Amino acid sequence: MAKEKVVLAYSGGLDTSCILKWLVDKGYDVIAYIADIGQKEDFEEVKKKALACGASKVVVKDLKKEFVTDYIFPAIRANAIYESRYLLGTALARPLIAKHQIKIAEEEEAEYVAHGATGKGNDQVRFELSYLALNPEIKIIAPWKMPEFLAEFRGRDDLIAYAKKNKIPVSATLKKPYSEDENLMHISHEAGILEDPALIPDESVYSRTVSPQKAPDKVTTIIVHFKDGTPIKIENPAEGITKTDPLELFIYANEVGAKNGVGRMDMVENRFVGIKSRGLYETPGGTILHIAHRDIESIAMDREVLRLCDMLSPIYAELIYNGFWFSPEMDFLNAAFNKSQEYVDGKVTLQIYKGNVMTVARESPTSLYDQDLGSMHKIGGFNQEDSKGFIRINAIRLMAHRAIINKIEKMRAAEKEKAKKKG
Repeated sequence: MAKEKVVLAYSGGLDTSCILKWLVDKGYDVIAYIADIGQKEDFEEVKKKALACGASKVVVKDLKKEFVTDYIFPAIRANAIYESRYLLGTALARPLIAKHQIKIAEEEEAEYVAHGATGKGNDQVRFELSYLALNPEIKIIAPWKMPEFLAEFRGRDDLIAYAKKNKIPVSATLKKPYSEDENLMHISHEAGILEDPALIPDESVYSRTVSPQKAPDKVTTIIVHFKDGTPIKIENPAEGITKTDPLELFIYANEVGAKNGVGRMDMVENRFVGIKSRGLYETPGGTILHIAHRDIESIAMDREVLRLCDMLSPIYAELIYNGFWFSPEMDFLNAAFNKSQEYVDGKVTLQIYKGNVMTVARESPTSLYDQDLGSMHKIGGFNQEDSKGFIRINAIRLMAHRAIINKIEKMRAAEKEKAKKKG
């Protein structure tokens, strides 16, 4: 009798290595799926490890360029930031990983997919909502929500013991006392010692960016070009560097940001499941491109469209964070943001120095900025006498509001005087 097939999202870490072996022991034919989304990893070694743990097959997918063009850039166009601070590096990667996991399951005729996310976090939701949105018939194995698995593994110590018993090569005991998630967009640090929100983390926690205090004592000037709100070119004139390929562009933005201490953030956020958690994030390139994009919008986007986009951006960010990438509401918002970006073209000049990203100039062929109209040094282009009526019309409701207040105050004063005379 043929074994039931399961495609496991495999990272090579302690959790997924133990889960892989556990599934094999339970009688499943496990296909390990590794998504290359820009993490620093020796994928050949990870592949060997998966096979050593019992995987019948290992599939490695290079998703870096797709991650940039189809996930990171749309988030930048929408100015997506969760709770006004988090640029969504982990959340953006999950639907992409899930999408290709479902594709592999279909190609391999596997009826199950599995992941190693815990029942307390956001990733379980992001993976499983994506799985079911893409294939409603798929069956999901989530060990950290299975009583059988939880009875055997109460925590990290049990996993380490299981790995040693089954000769699974892990370095968990030597790792930093917190967990990390890395991809092209960012690296996050959470759990372990970082669960204490009062703890001031040691500099050694940060691994992608140099400390702003130790960053170069020299300004780096770059120019970011946009077409329809999408970054299409990045230049460093002083060093003669130009990048136009989306992946190369983003990698270079990461390099510039990292060496200048850009993109560090420490926050307590609200998980979708209702738990607060503390996370430290390093998002150098994403921070640079977000700031540049906001600035090109300021000159090339209509005021009322910009206002509406600013209202929708937090909703868009929440949908990403909560795992609703493949949803009708996300389709609607993507269409709206894509429409808003149709004429957001031009270039933004940025100066980067010790953790700071400062816009110093911008140009746009679709600019709505009229220097003559806005000038304080010229009379032409705007009839200043019109402002008198404009202000008077806008003051009508303010004057009405004040009249009501004055009327009420007079009535209350009269009542008070009347009561005083009676007393």
